[in-house]
Amino acid sequence: MTGKIKRITMHDVFKNPRYRGKHVILAAGQIFTAETGEGAADILKKLEKTHPKVIPEVAYLPKARSLILWM
Repeated sequence: MTGKIKRITMHDVFKNPRYRGKHVILAAGQIFTAETGEGAADILKKLEKTHPKVIPEVAYLPKARSLILWM
């Protein structure tokens, strides 16, 4: 029996409540999280060195009942 390898998508991450209130980066088949934007920037710098051809997906998932103001 051949099994499919499930590719992690941002949709999967958004459905999981454990990522709420964090910056999430998907790259090279892995999920990386940071508490701050600065932490996310550090992860992106490391990924650029270790996986230069990979384009990461980056998102911030607000905590439940958060109000986001956009100007």
